[in-house]
Amino acid sequence: MKQSRIIVAGIGPGNEADITPAVISALQESDVVVGYKYYFQFVTPHLRPETECIDTGMKRERTRAEQAFELAEEGKTVCVISSGDAGIYGMTPLIYEMKRERNSTVEIVSLPGISAFQKAASLLGAPVGHDFCVISLSDLMTPWERIEKRIIAAAVADFVTAVYNPKSEGRYWQLYRLKELFLQEGRMPETPVGYVRQAGRPEQEVHITTLENFNPEEVDMFTVVLIGNSQSYEWNGTFITPRGYYREGIPADKPQLQGSRPQLQSSEPQLQPNKGQDIMIRSFRTIEKELKHPDIPLDHKWALLHAIHTTADFEMENLLQTDKGAVASLYQGIEKGRIRTIVTDVTMAASGIRKGALQRLGMEVKCYLGDPRTAGMATEKGITRTQAGIRLAVEEHPDALFVFGNAPTALMELCDLIRKDKAHPAGIIAAPVGFVHVQESKHMVKPFSRIPKIIVEGRKGGSNLAATLVNAVLCFNDAGQLRPGRDV
Repeated sequence: MKQSRIIVAGIGPGNEADITPAVISALQESDVVVGYKYYFQFVTPHLRPETECIDTGMKRERTRAEQAFELAEEGKTVCVISSGDAGIYGMTPLIYEMKRERNSTVEIVSLPGISAFQKAASLLGAPVGHDFCVISLSDLMTPWERIEKRIIAAAVADFVTAVYNPKSEGRYWQLYRLKELFLQEGRMPETPVGYVRQAGRPEQEVHITTLENFNPEEVDMFTVVLIGNSQSYEWNGTFITPRGYYREGIPADKPQLQGSRPQLQSSEPQLQPNKGQDIMIRSFRTIEKELKHPDIPLDHKWALLHAIHTTADFEMENLLQTDKGAVASLYQGIEKGRIRTIVTDVTMAASGIRKGALQRLGMEVKCYLGDPRTAGMATEKGITRTQAGIRLAVEEHPDALFVFGNAPTALMELCDLIRKDKAHPAGIIAAPVGFVHVQESKHMVKPFSRIPKIIVEGRKGGSNLAATLVNAVLCFNDAGQLRPGRDV
């Protein structure tokens, strides 16, 4: 007697060319095919003339499974068909559960098929090249509260995310909520989103946009949506998520953000982040989410994110003060060649300024603390070496960007030289640290309203903080897309 058997087969997304040879063979040997009538058009060419086809109607999966068992228990080979892969939101789990429930001896064979998200991904390019997850927005059998937790988890974990059942006549708002959650949890507005309608079928439509510009109204129940991760990008009409074989030097040409962050165009191609930059990007996104007051001007926020990233001190929200447009105007001065020199009070501040950024922008950093003339002047004039270093700097570079991370007396010296019209700084970064004269030195610099200033109020500061504020200025053209650390 022939072994009773149910073959659960995924027939692919709806194109005969996407049905696997194993499934075609199963269809040819089956006595009965059970499924939703819409799918029979795809399998009929592979059936024997005497093969019986049983349509159980839409949303009658349990009835379909019961009929399959009844027929198999009569000794027939039954093929239960599902679109895509029968194991992914298909009939396979139900068949196995029913076998357990009935304590049936019927043999179950599961044959995979090309899933809808795989077909959609191939049409979009290579969006699932790294870790991904698949989420269904159907709440018929899963409470929405649980679905929402899964959405948040996918967004936080930076998974490429495929969305099944994104919309139906009765479910019109869930996809809007998914988009809101992804943006809320830190997925960047320029993240590529691909959506494919009727993948593999004559009515096929393929679209690529950004998360910010994605319109859920353009999606229906026949659509699969794919949302990229932090590494994904669109290039020449294709959606790519790199696996990591090329970690540096590959132009991403990501689309410019069209939302709340104004864009600064760079003449250089953007590169895929290396490991260090990737860590910085994720850190900045974490910091941004934890800010008490995130709705602040972009150039101030850019400096603030750098300051908190360096110090892990969220008190910087209260301590960091920037003149209106200071970071942007200093960057523009550097980009246009008006600012060519940075002067620091101590060598430690100079060493923290990224060499790659200086080279890229044609800048030089000067610190006169180790200059032989400094020690002689300090002894002769009875001043500190850092004061003497600033005097020498002003003689040679009166219009430099002056940066202070250690010595309040050096900052006070610069203020005195400005008042004497001997120094005309292009900008001042005032972040000396300590207990004596520190706060006073910062107050002294504030009246110079025509000079763009970045000030760390109070006792806090330091050379590392001063250097990171310089770095924020040097890479301000990356602020719009929140992509710090290109020169790491």
